[in-house]
Amino acid sequence: MNKIGFLIILISFSAFGQDNYNLKKGFVAEGYDVVSYFNNKVEKGDKKFVANYDGVKFKFSSKEHLETFKKSPKKYVPAYGGYCAYAIGVKGEKVSIDPKTFEIREGKLYLFYNSWGTNTLELWQKEGAEQLKAKADKNWLNINKKG
Repeated sequence: MNKIGFLIILISFSAFGQDNYNLKKGFVAEGYDVVSYFNNKVEKGDKKFVANYDGVKFKFSSKEHLETFKKSPKKYVPAYGGYCAYAIGVKGEKVSIDPKTFEIREGKLYLFYNSWGTNTLELWQKEGAEQLKAKADKNWLNINKKG
């Protein structure tokens, strides 16, 4: 394979990876610190503490959180690329989130839409989070197959 063909494949993979993430405001979780959620806090990231992982950018509120992320990034990446878990489960659609509405379930970060009187975290819990998570997992696989 020549260098140009390899470069096209490389660009395709990185573009595909970005499609799998909610990058509103240019960062995963709209620039909120994904490590802070695991301390049951919602903290905005600082442009001084940025990491690139899987072709996308993450912001952190402190150097400590940045270093924690770098040691085990997969642990902190939000489920479904940071799209609304409820919408992925119910409709199989990528919907934006309110970064202040989240749940940690079985060691994984789930983010939700919360606006205009609709809090999908409440719906997620009320309608059965385990069943919705199972549907969301299947729907996410199908979404990623479509690219």
